[in-house]
Amino acid sequence: MKNRLIILPLLMLCTAVAAQDHNKAHQHGEDSTDVFFRHLNLNEVTVTGVTGDTKLKHATAPVSIVTPQILKATASTNIIDAIAHQPGISQLTTGGSISKPIIRGLGYNRVVVMSEGVRQEGQQWGDEHGVEVDGSSVGSVEILKGPASLMYGSDAMAGVVILHPQPTLPLGEMLANVSTEYQTNNGLFAYNLSMAGNQKGFVWNARYSDKMAHAYKNKYDGYVPGSQFRERAGRLMLGLNKAWGHSRLTGTIYHLTPGIIEGERDPETGELVHEEGFTGHSYGKQLPFQQVKHYKLVWDNSLNLATGYLKAIIGYQQNRRQEFEESENDYELYFKLHTLTYDLRYVTNEWEGWKLSTGIGGMYQKSGNEGEEYLIPDYRLFDFGIYATASKALGERWTLSGGVRYDHRRLHGDELIEDGDLRFQDFSRHFNGLTGSIGAVCNINDHFNLRLNLARGFRTPNMSELASNGVHEGSIRYELGNQQLKAEYSLQADLGLDFTSRHVSAQLALFANRIDNYIFTHRIPGEIEEGYLTYAYTQGDARLLGFEAGIDLHPVHSLHFSNTFSYVDARLTNHDAPLTSENKYLPFTPAPRWSSELKWELFHHSHTTLGHHHRSDDAHRSLLNNLYIAAGLDCYLKQTHIHSADNTETETPGYALLSLSAGTDILVKGRKIAELYITADNLLNKAYQNHLSRLKYADENVVTGRRGVFNMGRNITFKLVIPIQI
Repeated sequence: MKNRLIILPLLMLCTAVAAQDHNKAHQHGEDSTDVFFRHLNLNEVTVTGVTGDTKLKHATAPVSIVTPQILKATASTNIIDAIAHQPGISQLTTGGSISKPIIRGLGYNRVVVMSEGVRQEGQQWGDEHGVEVDGSSVGSVEILKGPASLMYGSDAMAGVVILHPQPTLPLGEMLANVSTEYQTNNGLFAYNLSMAGNQKGFVWNARYSDKMAHAYKNKYDGYVPGSQFRERAGRLMLGLNKAWGHSRLTGTIYHLTPGIIEGERDPETGELVHEEGFTGHSYGKQLPFQQVKHYKLVWDNSLNLATGYLKAIIGYQQNRRQEFEESENDYELYFKLHTLTYDLRYVTNEWEGWKLSTGIGGMYQKSGNEGEEYLIPDYRLFDFGIYATASKALGERWTLSGGVRYDHRRLHGDELIEDGDLRFQDFSRHFNGLTGSIGAVCNINDHFNLRLNLARGFRTPNMSELASNGVHEGSIRYELGNQQLKAEYSLQADLGLDFTSRHVSAQLALFANRIDNYIFTHRIPGEIEEGYLTYAYTQGDARLLGFEAGIDLHPVHSLHFSNTFSYVDARLTNHDAPLTSENKYLPFTPAPRWSSELKWELFHHSHTTLGHHHRSDDAHRSLLNNLYIAAGLDCYLKQTHIHSADNTETETPGYALLSLSAGTDILVKGRKIAELYITADNLLNKAYQNHLSRLKYADENVVTGRRGVFNMGRNITFKLVIPIQI
């Protein structure tokens, strides 16, 4: 409580969004005073997660932007890990290679991830099922916080993570890129090669990446068996950019082979059990492990019309997930998921302050079991949604927006009889949802923006929640579904205040969210299968309250001191069982987090850019450009708001992680030939467990009394990026 009181003054501040337009301003050769101010001002940034292209200052719902520079300078093992430091964003992890986005305390099928313009569909209902997207192919990220069902349909109740690809190059340019990365803790080695171009409107982008890591280590567990992984990915985009619009065809291949961390311990020594010959330094596969393959083909079309534009996107995805337990050649569990998505929308140009949009979209899914073990039945899913939105600018200060959407979803699960016993019964469910939103932005003056938004969200139960019946190996438990579950509905109010000035940038974002029929798992007594705790799906009404707050102080041009604080309180308000101190909180709610960074920019030459020759004399003489050093501190407070009934989860003590980082462009005769980034995470080698780590509930060490597996220890990352102008 004492630590939380120290943070309370931040309620009058907000999330510092300053650093994100810094490099863009420099590249345009702006006056240093203009650059200085724009470093703290995102009013000219365009976001696409709302209807059409909208200036950030006109967006009624809260939006966070993760720029290319931030992605390159961040040390991570996957794309969700790279954005998890954003205020209000967390990650649910199972080892180093698997992360799931959590937005304001909500995750799984409540968050939609968009990649290549279509919703990413794998097996996102599972704890150990990550996002099958190559992080090196992501150019920037938009994060919509709060119900976005209006634009994205069912499952966008918590928000949307939009992974934008690298933008197409300007006409007549070609560019190649080589980058490599090494991490000391898990020996992660990665490289990627890419080449892109735009010749007479014919555009292309080809990329290949490879990443491998052995087991990570910490000072309590040593090397953690099963935490090694291998990732390979490829992407090819071909298309036309013309005055009439564009047409692009993109194909991606993603292969991930992660180990499965079981956390079993020797009953005498307390050490983690591992295969014979395990050393911790091996990059090879070791039982048990998963093999995930994701294939995607997307056809993206946009037609410019006199009154607006018409956009059509069709996507096909195939997700294959296999689990190997006893042999590297025989899989026990095998899901194969086919997904066809479609989206057709028309967006008008702005006239007299009005901007309208209407569209229809949906998907068809077919999932089958091809292994010897079963968790969910074979199923088919079909849904569609139709929506309309409108926005109106009232003078220079006010912007109003709103819309309405109707969704229909149908699910059918197939019967399965195993060894004469009924494992899954045949069933069908139909869901209908009506959602909408209304909001307003007031640009009070050049320094203050006030935002207010009210949105209704909708989510249908997924097949795991409805019908699971089996061992979920990756989450170390037996799961039972409930076919009687109802659809979730939410009503969320957002209030935000942004402030920008020459020396300070601040933002405060408050939210209140009520969810009817909230679905969650809880532990039930007894074991259906020996060695696995049993969890069942249930539901009740819930409410979530919270905020993100922060401030970025910029006393001089080269110095930044930013602080952010994120907090969410998630509770049940109604449930079949009487509410007590043990079951009143929603399970697996992120701990309050305070992040602080002190950053010093040492060298900068605003006229130095790749491929241009109008450079200053200083740029010709200097070897380094955009050089910075930074120190960061992430403080996670103790999480005592837990669902402790039946030992569903346990409290997590607070901890602090110190980091140091540095980065620079390397110049030769004023031309950038490389970018170098060095980051030291968990510098003091703190042994800790994140509250959202599934490994926290593995076996107890009988010698030390500590339960579960701990997170990664000290890790130093070296990243080198070499752009090649052709």
